[in-house]
Amino acid sequence: MKQLLEGSQAVAEAVRLCRPQVVAAYPITPQTHIIERLAQHVANGELDAEFINAESEFGAASIVLGAVAAGARAFTATASQGLLLMTEVLYNIAGLRLPVVMVCANRAIGAPINIFSDHQDSMAVRDAGWIQLYVGSNQEAVDTMVQAYRIAEACELPVMVCMDGFLLTHTFEPVVLPSQAEVDGYLPAFQFARTLDPARPMTLGGASEADNYQPYRVAQHDAMENVQAVIEAFDADYETQFGRTGGGLVQGYRLDGAITVVLCMGTLMGAVADAVDRQRDQGEAVGALRLRCFRPFPVQALLDHLKGVQRIIVLEKAISIGAGGIVAAELRAALQQAEMTIPVESVIGGLGGRDLTPAVIEAIFQQATDEKIDTLNRFAPDHRVNGEVQHG
Repeated sequence: MKQLLEGSQAVAEAVRLCRPQVVAAYPITPQTHIIERLAQHVANGELDAEFINAESEFGAASIVLGAVAAGARAFTATASQGLLLMTEVLYNIAGLRLPVVMVCANRAIGAPINIFSDHQDSMAVRDAGWIQLYVGSNQEAVDTMVQAYRIAEACELPVMVCMDGFLLTHTFEPVVLPSQAEVDGYLPAFQFARTLDPARPMTLGGASEADNYQPYRVAQHDAMENVQAVIEAFDADYETQFGRTGGGLVQGYRLDGAITVVLCMGTLMGAVADAVDRQRDQGEAVGALRLRCFRPFPVQALLDHLKGVQRIIVLEKAISIGAGGIVAAELRAALQQAEMTIPVESVIGGLGGRDLTPAVIEAIFQQATDEKIDTLNRFAPDHRVNGEVQHG
Protein backbone atom coordinates (compact mmCIF):
# COMPACT_ATOMS: atom_id res chain seq x y z
CA MET A 1 0.00 0.00 0.00
CA LYS A 2 1.40 3.42 -0.98
CA GLN A 3 1.63 5.98 1.80
CA LEU A 4 3.14 9.45 2.19
CA LEU A 5 5.66 8.96 4.99
CA GLU A 6 8.70 10.64 6.43
CA GLY A 7 11.79 8.53 5.76
CA SER A 8 12.22 7.70 9.44
CA GLN A 9 8.59 6.63 9.67
CA ALA A 10 8.91 4.48 6.56
CA VAL A 11 11.99 2.73 7.96
CA ALA A 12 10.23 2.14 11.29
CA GLU A 13 7.30 0.56 9.45
CA ALA A 14 9.66 -1.71 7.52
CA VAL A 15 11.38 -2.74 10.75
CA ARG A 16 8.01 -3.46 12.38
CA LEU A 17 7.10 -5.75 9.47
CA CYS A 18 10.32 -7.71 10.07
CA ARG A 19 9.07 -8.57 13.60
CA PRO A 20 12.11 -7.72 15.76
CA GLN A 21 11.76 -9.05 19.31
CA VAL A 22 14.14 -6.52 20.90
CA VAL A 23 14.56 -2.84 20.04
CA ALA A 24 17.33 -1.00 21.89
CA ALA A 25 17.59 2.74 21.57
CA TYR A 26 19.40 5.87 22.58
CA PRO A 27 18.25 9.07 20.82
CA ILE A 28 20.50 11.08 18.54
CA THR A 29 19.58 13.40 15.66
CA PRO A 30 18.67 12.56 12.89
CA GLN A 31 17.87 8.97 13.87
CA THR A 32 15.45 9.67 16.71
CA HIS A 33 12.19 9.55 14.75
CA ILE A 34 12.85 5.93 13.78
CA ILE A 35 13.06 4.82 17.37
CA GLU A 36 10.16 7.05 18.46
CA ARG A 37 7.87 5.41 15.90
CA LEU A 38 8.92 1.91 16.96
CA ALA A 39 8.38 2.82 20.62
CA GLN A 40 4.84 3.91 19.75
CA HIS A 41 4.20 0.63 17.93
CA VAL A 42 5.34 -1.33 20.98
CA ALA A 43 3.25 0.83 23.33
CA ASN A 44 0.16 0.37 21.11
CA GLY A 45 0.62 -3.39 20.95
CA GLU A 46 1.30 -3.24 17.22
CA LEU A 47 4.79 -4.73 17.63
CA ASP A 48 5.41 -7.59 20.03
CA ALA A 49 8.87 -6.58 21.14
CA GLU A 50 10.86 -5.56 24.19
CA PHE A 51 11.68 -1.87 23.86
CA ILE A 52 14.75 -0.98 25.94
CA ASN A 53 15.88 2.58 26.60
CA ALA A 54 19.65 2.27 26.81
CA GLU A 55 21.87 4.61 28.81
CA SER A 56 24.08 5.27 25.77
CA GLU A 57 24.74 4.12 22.23
CA PHE A 58 27.39 1.77 23.63
CA GLY A 59 24.65 0.30 25.81
CA ALA A 60 22.20 0.01 22.90
CA ALA A 61 24.73 -1.90 20.81
CA SER A 62 25.53 -4.17 23.76
CA ILE A 63 21.84 -4.92 24.28
CA VAL A 64 21.25 -6.03 20.68
CA LEU A 65 24.45 -8.10 20.84
CA GLY A 66 23.07 -9.99 23.83
CA ALA A 67 19.57 -10.23 22.38
CA VAL A 68 20.69 -11.88 19.15
CA ALA A 69 23.07 -14.19 21.00
CA ALA A 70 20.07 -15.28 23.08
CA GLY A 71 18.07 -16.05 19.94
CA ALA A 72 16.02 -12.87 19.42
CA ARG A 73 15.81 -10.79 16.26
CA ALA A 74 16.93 -7.27 17.23
CA PHE A 75 17.20 -3.72 15.91
CA THR A 76 18.89 -0.46 16.77
CA ALA A 77 19.71 2.82 15.05
CA THR A 78 22.20 5.60 15.54
CA ALA A 79 24.25 8.32 13.83
CA SER A 80 27.50 10.27 13.96
CA GLN A 81 29.08 10.40 17.45
CA GLY A 82 26.59 7.74 18.55
CA LEU A 83 27.98 5.31 15.99
CA LEU A 84 31.52 6.04 17.11
CA LEU A 85 30.57 5.39 20.73
CA MET A 86 29.40 1.95 19.59
CA THR A 87 32.71 1.16 17.88
CA GLU A 88 34.04 -1.42 20.35
CA VAL A 89 30.73 -3.28 20.35
CA LEU A 90 30.45 -3.12 16.55
CA TYR A 91 33.68 -5.09 16.29
CA ASN A 92 32.42 -7.58 18.87
CA ILE A 93 29.10 -8.10 17.06
CA ALA A 94 30.89 -8.73 13.76
CA GLY A 95 33.61 -10.89 15.31
CA LEU A 96 30.97 -13.07 16.96
CA ARG A 97 29.12 -13.34 13.60
CA LEU A 98 25.84 -12.08 15.07
CA PRO A 99 23.14 -11.07 12.54
CA VAL A 100 22.26 -7.67 14.00
CA VAL A 101 20.59 -5.08 11.75
CA MET A 102 21.11 -1.38 12.39
CA VAL A 103 20.28 1.86 10.62
CA CYS A 104 22.93 4.56 10.45
CA ALA A 105 21.26 7.91 9.71
CA ASN A 106 24.40 9.38 8.18
CA ARG A 107 25.53 12.59 9.86
CA ALA A 108 28.77 14.57 10.01
CA ILE A 109 31.18 14.02 12.90
CA GLY A 110 32.43 16.85 15.14
CA ALA A 111 34.33 18.94 15.84
CA PRO A 112 32.92 21.38 14.89
CA ILE A 113 29.47 20.10 15.82
CA ASN A 114 27.30 19.54 12.77
CA ILE A 115 24.02 17.65 12.59
CA PHE A 116 23.72 17.46 8.82
CA SER A 117 24.43 14.64 6.41
CA ASP A 118 27.65 13.22 5.05
CA HIS A 119 29.20 9.74 5.15
CA GLN A 120 32.09 10.27 7.55
CA ASP A 121 30.42 8.33 10.38
CA SER A 122 29.80 5.01 8.62
CA MET A 123 33.06 5.30 6.71
CA ALA A 124 34.90 5.61 10.02
CA VAL A 125 33.80 2.07 10.97
CA ARG A 126 34.14 0.55 7.51
CA ASP A 127 36.63 -2.04 8.77
CA ALA A 128 34.52 -3.26 11.71
CA GLY A 129 33.18 -6.24 9.76
CA TRP A 130 29.64 -5.04 9.03
CA ILE A 131 27.93 -5.29 5.67
CA GLN A 132 27.22 -1.70 4.59
CA LEU A 133 24.34 -0.90 2.22
CA TYR A 134 23.69 2.73 1.17
CA VAL A 135 20.19 3.69 0.00
CA GLY A 136 19.23 6.47 -2.37
CA SER A 137 15.54 6.96 -1.55
CA ASN A 138 13.00 6.20 1.15
CA GLN A 139 11.50 3.44 -0.98
CA GLU A 140 14.93 1.84 -1.21
CA ALA A 141 15.28 2.22 2.55
CA VAL A 142 12.07 0.25 3.09
CA ASP A 143 13.04 -2.47 0.63
CA THR A 144 16.62 -2.67 1.89
CA MET A 145 15.50 -3.03 5.53
CA VAL A 146 13.53 -6.15 4.69
CA GLN A 147 16.41 -7.54 2.64
CA ALA A 148 18.92 -6.67 5.35
CA TYR A 149 17.42 -9.08 7.88
CA ARG A 150 17.39 -11.92 5.38
CA ILE A 151 21.01 -11.21 4.34
CA ALA A 152 22.23 -10.91 7.92
CA GLU A 153 20.55 -14.08 9.12
CA ALA A 154 21.55 -16.16 6.10
CA CYS A 155 25.20 -15.08 6.29
CA GLU A 156 25.46 -14.64 10.09
CA LEU A 157 26.96 -11.20 9.63
CA PRO A 158 25.63 -7.83 10.83
CA VAL A 159 24.16 -5.34 8.36
CA MET A 160 24.30 -1.55 8.57
CA VAL A 161 21.70 0.20 6.41
CA CYS A 162 23.03 3.70 5.74
CA MET A 163 20.58 6.47 4.83
CA ASP A 164 21.40 10.15 4.46
CA GLY A 165 20.29 12.10 7.51
CA PHE A 166 17.56 14.73 6.91
CA LEU A 167 17.79 14.23 3.13
CA LEU A 168 15.94 10.95 3.70
CA THR A 169 15.14 10.61 7.40
CA HIS A 170 13.16 13.87 7.55
CA THR A 171 11.86 14.03 3.97
CA PHE A 172 8.35 12.89 3.06
CA GLU A 173 8.00 10.67 -0.01
CA PRO A 174 5.31 8.31 -1.29
CA VAL A 175 6.46 4.79 -0.43
CA VAL A 176 4.93 1.39 -1.02
CA LEU A 177 4.82 -0.62 2.19
CA PRO A 178 4.55 -4.38 1.77
CA SER A 179 1.96 -6.24 3.78
CA GLN A 180 2.82 -8.32 6.81
CA ALA A 181 1.96 -11.48 4.89
CA GLU A 182 4.30 -10.48 2.05
CA VAL A 183 7.21 -9.83 4.39
CA ASP A 184 6.55 -13.07 6.27
CA GLY A 185 6.67 -14.88 2.93
CA TYR A 186 10.03 -13.35 2.07
CA LEU A 187 11.73 -13.30 5.48
CA PRO A 188 11.82 -16.62 7.38
CA ALA A 189 11.28 -16.66 11.14
CA PHE A 190 14.51 -16.01 13.03
CA GLN A 191 16.54 -19.05 13.97
CA PHE A 192 20.11 -18.67 15.17
CA ALA A 193 22.11 -21.90 15.23
CA ARG A 194 24.48 -20.70 17.96
CA THR A 195 21.81 -19.41 20.35
CA LEU A 196 22.98 -19.39 23.95
CA ASP A 197 21.10 -22.05 25.87
CA PRO A 198 21.76 -23.26 29.46
CA ALA A 199 20.93 -26.77 28.27
CA ARG A 200 23.79 -26.60 25.77
CA PRO A 201 26.62 -24.66 27.47
CA MET A 202 29.09 -22.92 25.18
CA THR A 203 31.57 -20.06 25.26
CA LEU A 204 30.71 -16.83 23.49
CA GLY A 205 33.57 -14.44 22.76
CA GLY A 206 36.31 -16.31 24.56
CA ALA A 207 39.97 -15.34 24.55
CA SER A 208 42.20 -16.18 21.59
CA GLU A 209 45.93 -16.78 21.50
CA ALA A 210 48.30 -15.57 18.80
CA ASP A 211 48.29 -18.92 17.01
CA ASN A 212 44.53 -18.99 16.36
CA TYR A 213 43.38 -15.36 16.21
CA GLN A 214 44.21 -14.85 12.53
CA PRO A 215 42.10 -17.82 11.30
CA TYR A 216 39.04 -16.14 12.86
CA ARG A 217 39.68 -13.00 10.84
CA VAL A 218 40.33 -15.02 7.66
CA ALA A 219 37.03 -16.86 8.09
CA GLN A 220 35.25 -13.57 8.74
CA HIS A 221 36.77 -12.02 5.61
CA ASP A 222 35.86 -15.05 3.47
CA ALA A 223 32.30 -14.92 4.74
CA MET A 224 32.09 -11.23 3.85
CA GLU A 225 33.38 -11.89 0.34
CA ASN A 226 30.67 -14.53 -0.15
CA VAL A 227 27.99 -12.01 0.81
CA GLN A 228 28.07 -10.39 -2.63
CA ALA A 229 26.34 -13.33 -4.31
CA VAL A 230 23.80 -13.48 -1.48
CA ILE A 231 22.93 -9.79 -1.82
CA GLU A 232 22.32 -10.16 -5.54
CA ALA A 233 20.30 -13.36 -5.14
CA PHE A 234 18.08 -11.99 -2.38
CA ASP A 235 17.58 -8.75 -4.29
CA ALA A 236 16.46 -10.78 -7.31
CA ASP A 237 14.06 -12.75 -5.09
CA TYR A 238 12.72 -9.49 -3.72
CA GLU A 239 12.14 -8.10 -7.21
CA THR A 240 10.30 -11.28 -8.20
CA GLN A 241 7.99 -11.07 -5.18
CA PHE A 242 7.52 -7.31 -4.82
CA GLY A 243 8.27 -5.94 -8.30
CA ARG A 244 11.03 -3.63 -7.01
CA THR A 245 14.78 -3.97 -6.66
CA GLY A 246 16.85 -2.63 -3.81
CA GLY A 247 19.72 -1.99 -6.18
CA GLY A 248 21.89 -5.08 -5.94
CA LEU A 249 25.56 -4.20 -5.54
CA VAL A 250 25.94 -1.40 -8.10
CA GLN A 251 23.45 0.53 -10.23
CA GLY A 252 24.38 2.14 -13.53
CA TYR A 253 22.81 5.16 -15.23
CA ARG A 254 23.25 6.02 -18.91
CA LEU A 255 26.47 4.05 -19.24
CA ASP A 256 25.93 3.29 -22.93
CA GLY A 257 28.91 4.80 -24.73
CA ALA A 258 30.00 6.71 -21.63
CA ILE A 259 33.60 7.89 -21.63
CA THR A 260 33.44 9.72 -18.29
CA VAL A 261 31.59 8.13 -15.35
CA VAL A 262 30.79 9.58 -11.93
CA LEU A 263 30.66 7.08 -9.07
CA CYS A 264 28.68 8.11 -5.97
CA MET A 265 26.63 6.73 -3.08
CA GLY A 266 23.31 7.44 -1.38
CA THR A 267 21.10 10.35 -2.39
CA LEU A 268 23.86 11.94 -4.48
CA MET A 269 22.69 9.84 -7.41
CA GLY A 270 19.66 12.08 -7.93
CA ALA A 271 21.68 15.24 -8.56
CA VAL A 272 24.34 13.30 -10.48
CA ALA A 273 21.71 11.78 -12.80
CA ASP A 274 20.27 15.25 -13.50
CA ALA A 275 23.74 16.54 -14.34
CA VAL A 276 24.39 13.53 -16.58
CA ASP A 277 21.15 14.21 -18.47
CA ARG A 278 22.17 17.83 -19.07
CA GLN A 279 25.63 16.83 -20.22
CA ARG A 280 24.17 14.19 -22.54
CA ASP A 281 21.88 16.83 -24.05
CA GLN A 282 25.04 18.79 -24.86
CA GLY A 283 26.58 15.80 -26.58
CA GLU A 284 28.92 14.75 -23.78
CA ALA A 285 29.51 11.00 -23.33
CA VAL A 286 28.99 10.79 -19.59
CA GLY A 287 27.28 8.33 -17.24
CA ALA A 288 26.94 7.49 -13.58
CA LEU A 289 27.26 4.61 -11.14
CA ARG A 290 25.72 4.32 -7.68
CA LEU A 291 27.54 2.11 -5.22
CA ARG A 292 24.83 0.51 -3.08
CA CYS A 293 27.08 -2.02 -1.37
CA PHE A 294 30.28 -0.57 0.06
CA ARG A 295 31.15 -3.53 2.30
CA PRO A 296 31.93 -5.97 0.94
CA PHE A 297 33.54 -3.81 -1.75
CA PRO A 298 32.07 -5.19 -5.03
CA VAL A 299 35.20 -5.14 -7.15
CA GLN A 300 34.03 -7.34 -10.02
CA ALA A 301 30.63 -5.67 -10.30
CA LEU A 302 32.33 -2.28 -10.58
CA LEU A 303 34.84 -3.50 -13.14
CA ASP A 304 32.03 -4.99 -15.25
CA HIS A 305 30.28 -1.60 -15.36
CA LEU A 306 33.46 0.32 -16.18
CA LYS A 307 34.53 -1.48 -19.36
CA GLY A 308 35.26 1.03 -22.10
CA VAL A 309 35.32 3.99 -19.71
CA GLN A 310 38.24 6.43 -20.07
CA ARG A 311 37.83 8.58 -16.95
CA ILE A 312 36.23 8.03 -13.53
CA ILE A 313 35.25 10.76 -11.09
CA VAL A 314 34.47 9.49 -7.60
CA LEU A 315 32.22 11.99 -5.85
CA GLU A 316 32.20 11.15 -2.15
CA LYS A 317 30.84 12.70 1.02
CA ALA A 318 33.67 11.60 3.30
CA ILE A 319 37.37 12.25 3.65
CA SER A 320 40.28 10.34 5.14
CA ILE A 321 42.26 13.23 6.61
CA GLY A 322 45.76 13.14 5.17
CA ALA A 323 44.84 10.66 2.44
CA GLY A 324 41.74 12.01 0.71
CA GLY A 325 38.94 10.07 -0.94
CA ILE A 326 38.17 6.67 0.59
CA VAL A 327 36.09 5.09 -2.18
CA ALA A 328 38.46 6.44 -4.83
CA ALA A 329 41.46 4.83 -3.16
CA GLU A 330 39.73 1.46 -3.05
CA LEU A 331 38.64 1.77 -6.67
CA ARG A 332 42.18 2.65 -7.79
CA ALA A 333 43.50 -0.45 -6.03
CA ALA A 334 40.86 -2.62 -7.71
CA LEU A 335 41.64 -1.22 -11.16
CA GLN A 336 45.37 -1.68 -10.63
CA GLN A 337 44.88 -5.30 -9.59
CA ALA A 338 42.76 -5.89 -12.70
CA GLU A 339 45.42 -4.12 -14.84
CA MET A 340 42.83 -1.58 -16.04
CA THR A 341 44.52 1.79 -16.59
CA ILE A 342 41.60 4.19 -16.08
CA PRO A 343 42.38 7.53 -14.38
CA VAL A 344 40.40 7.96 -11.13
CA GLU A 345 39.88 11.40 -9.69
CA SER A 346 38.46 11.81 -6.19
CA VAL A 347 36.20 14.82 -5.67
CA ILE A 348 35.17 15.33 -2.06
CA GLY A 349 32.03 17.33 -1.43
CA GLY A 350 28.86 17.58 0.57
CA LEU A 351 30.70 17.50 3.89
CA GLY A 352 28.56 18.67 6.78
CA GLY A 353 25.48 18.79 4.54
CA ARG A 354 26.86 21.23 1.97
CA ASP A 355 24.60 21.17 -1.07
CA LEU A 356 25.79 19.43 -4.22
CA THR A 357 23.46 20.66 -6.94
CA PRO A 358 23.36 19.45 -10.55
CA ALA A 359 25.03 22.77 -11.50
CA VAL A 360 27.94 22.06 -9.16
CA ILE A 361 28.24 18.52 -10.49
CA GLU A 362 28.29 19.85 -14.05
CA ALA A 363 31.14 22.13 -13.01
CA ILE A 364 32.95 19.05 -11.72
CA PHE A 365 32.50 17.40 -15.13
CA GLN A 366 33.94 20.47 -16.81
CA GLN A 367 36.90 20.71 -14.45
CA ALA A 368 37.69 17.03 -15.01
CA THR A 369 38.50 17.83 -18.64
CA ASP A 370 40.88 20.65 -17.67
CA GLU A 371 44.41 19.44 -18.40
CA LYS A 372 45.71 21.53 -15.51
CA ILE A 373 43.94 19.35 -12.98
CA ASP A 374 46.27 16.46 -12.20
CA THR A 375 45.73 15.94 -8.47
CA LEU A 376 44.46 12.67 -7.01
CA ASN A 377 42.07 14.46 -4.66
CA ARG A 378 40.24 17.77 -4.82
CA PHE A 379 37.18 19.40 -3.31
CA ALA A 380 33.95 20.17 -5.09
CA PRO A 381 33.15 23.83 -5.75
CA ASP A 382 30.72 25.14 -3.17
CA HIS A 383 27.94 26.54 -5.34
CA ARG A 384 27.16 28.89 -8.21
CA VAL A 385 26.29 32.56 -7.86
CA ASN A 386 25.10 34.37 -11.02
CA GLY A 387 26.39 31.49 -13.10
CA GLU A 388 29.92 31.55 -11.65
CA VAL A 389 31.40 28.84 -9.47
CA GLN A 390 32.20 30.08 -5.96
CA HIS A 391 34.87 28.23 -4.01
CA GLY A 392 35.12 27.85 -0.23
